Amino acid sequence: MPDIVHETAARALRNAYSGGAIAPMRQWLEPTDVDGAYAVQEINTRFWVDQGRRIVGRKAGLTAKAVQAQLGVDQPDFGVLFDDMEIKDGATLDPARALQPKAEAEIAFVLGKDLPSPDTTSEQVAEAVATVHAAIEIVDSRIADWKITFADTVADNGSSAFYVLAKEGKPLPGLDIWSAGMVMEINGQIVSLGAGAAALGHPLNAAAWLAQTLAKRGEPLKAGDVLLAGALGPMVTMTPGDHIRAVVGGIGEVSFNYGKAV
Repeated sequence: MPDIVHETAARALRNAYSGGAIAPMRQWLEPTDVDGAYAVQEINTRFWVDQGRRIVGRKAGLTAKAVQAQLGVDQPDFGVLFDDMEIKDGATLDPARALQPKAEAEIAFVLGKDLPSPDTTSEQVAEAVATVHAAIEIVDSRIADWKITFADTVADNGSSAFYVLAKEGKPLPGLDIWSAGMVMEINGQIVSLGAGAAALGHPLNAAAWLAQTLAKRGEPLKAGDVLLAGALGPMVTMTPGDHIRAVVGGIGEVSFNYGKAV
């Protein structure tokens, strides 16, 4: 596929952030065109870095069967985390910064060591983890009505938007992040339930997949990187005025406000 096609698709996605969601990307990408979709993602990543945004980590997406079922896909993906995507624990996200956002609760890692090997194991990830955090990812789509294929979401930076990490992280040794239960509430009402095992069978499996995939692409995870290991349960639509809170058993809790009620 000519580079001009990928460039055009990338520009359309960038423009959608301010101009509004666009139709699915069939004119540029076939639904299963993984290489083309990542090429579009990479074009926009380079563009944003050139504009001064700083990469602070990566997200593994579509790691939970529940979320794959919601979106009609059958494999994980990844996206880039930039510094301006972080919402501080307890802070407020302005709804004007989002299009059609949804929240999902996750387990996040902050790395203390590089992970350069394309054969990285979950055990090696565990050794590299500095802290473990309860997290909420705010996903969003620049594709109208979330009518996405795998190629759509990959090209659209893994349908990423923002993330919230619990202020306090914990060391991994001694934590049971596999059976850790997750409860997410909106305005005190339970809206999503899950467990650590939802993320590719174990959050460290999701992290290892991400480390392997990025190392093979020549973009290995580094010490200090934030790593979102994937949703632990179904994602939930938000409304301005909502207070979103997630608790992950044994790890902690995290929350944010989605603007003011309208």
